Amino acid sequence: MQLFYINTYKGKRRLLKEQSNQRKSYKIVLLLLGVIFMASNLRAPLTAVGPVIDEISRDLNLSNAAAGLITTIPLMAFALLSGIIPRISKKYGMELVLLFSLILLSIGLVFRSMENIVTLFLGAGFVGAAITAGNVLMPAFIKNKFPKHLGSMMGVYSVMMNLTAALAAGFSITLGKVTGLGWKGSIGIWVILSLITIPIWLPQVRSRAKGITKDRKDLIINEGKTNIYKSRLAWAITIFMGVQSLMYYSLAAWLPKIMQTWGMSEESSGWVLSYVHFAQLPMALCGAIIAGRMKNQQILSGIIGLLYAIGIIGIIIFKTEYIWIWCILIGLASGFAYSLSMIFLILRTRNTSQATEMSGMAQGFGYLIAACGPPLFGVSFDISNSWTLSLTLLLFTCSILTFSGIIAGKATYIK
Repeated sequence: MQLFYINTYKGKRRLLKEQSNQRKSYKIVLLLLGVIFMASNLRAPLTAVGPVIDEISRDLNLSNAAAGLITTIPLMAFALLSGIIPRISKKYGMELVLLFSLILLSIGLVFRSMENIVTLFLGAGFVGAAITAGNVLMPAFIKNKFPKHLGSMMGVYSVMMNLTAALAAGFSITLGKVTGLGWKGSIGIWVILSLITIPIWLPQVRSRAKGITKDRKDLIINEGKTNIYKSRLAWAITIFMGVQSLMYYSLAAWLPKIMQTWGMSEESSGWVLSYVHFAQLPMALCGAIIAGRMKNQQILSGIIGLLYAIGIIGIIIFKTEYIWIWCILIGLASGFAYSLSMIFLILRTRNTSQATEMSGMAQGFGYLIAACGPPLFGVSFDISNSWTLSLTLLLFTCSILTFSGIIAGKATYIK
C-alpha cells in the first residue's frame, strides 16, 4: 500500500511537471509570435510609401519637399515622442503601451490612405506615434524577456522588420493595382497586418499593477546612478542611430523616384528598393549575433561605412547600370548598421530600465537627425535639378556614421 502511494505521488509530480513544461513552452511560443508580428508592423507602413510617392504627389499636387513630409512626419514623431514613451511605459507597462500602439497604428493607416491632404498627414502622424512605441520599447522588451538570447532574438526582430519592409516596397505598386485603389491601396492595405497582430499580442498584456511594480523596481535599481545625457558613449550611440536612420529613410523615400527619373518604370523602381531590403536580411540576423559575441564592435563600424560608400558611389557613377550590386552593398550596410544600433542599446546598458531610457534618448534625438534627411534630399534635387548632390550629401554622412560607431563600439557600459 505504501509503495502504491509513493508511485501515485511520483506520478502526480511527473504529470504536474509535464503540464508546467507544456504551459511554459506555450508561453514561449506566444512570446516569440508576439515579437515576430510586432516587428512586422514597424517598417512596412513606411517603406510602402517610397514607390508611390510620385503618384501621391501627382494626385494631390504636392511638391517634392511636401511629398517628403509623408516620410518626415513619422520621423518627427519618433524624435518628439521617443523620450516620453519610457515614462508612459513605467506607468502602464510595456505590454499595454505596445497594445495601444497597434490600435493607433491601425487608425493611422486608415486615415493615411484617404484621398485628402489633411488625413494623409494626420495619418502619417498617427503611424509615426504608434511605431515610436515599438521602436523604443521592443529592444528593452527583448532584453527583459530573453536575457540569455539577446543576439539571436534581436536578429529575429531585425529580420522580420526588414523582410516586411522589403515586401512592402516591392509589392507596393502591385498591391495598388490588385486592389484597384492605386496608392491608397498600396499604403492602406497594411492595416490588415496590424489588426491581425492585436489578438496575437493580447496574451503579453499583463495587469497594470504588475507592470507598474516591475518597472518601478527596475527604476529604483537604476535611479540616481546614471545620467545618460552626460555620457559621451550615450551620445555616440544616439548619433550612430540617427545617421544610420537618416541614410535609410532618405533612400527609402527617394531611391525609387531617383530610378524613375533615370528612366526606370515605377514597378521596377519599387523592386530596386526591395533589393536593398532583401540584402538587409542576412545582416539583420547575423549582424546582431556577430556583434553580440564580439568583445567590442568598433571594426564593424568601419565595414559598414565602407559598404555604404561603395554602394552610393556606384549609383552616382553608373546610375541604373549594375543597380542590383549597389543596392545589395547598401542593403548589407544598412542591415548591419541597424542591427548594431539596436544591440548597442542592450550591450551598453546594465538593466531594462536603463535600456529603455537609452532607447528613448537614442531614438528621440536620433530620429530628429533622421527627420532632416528626406526633405533635405528632396530640396537638394529641387535646387540643383540633379540627384548627384543629394547622394553626395549621403556619402558625407558615412564618415560621421563610422566615427560615432567606433566610439559606441567600445566594450564598456554607460556611466
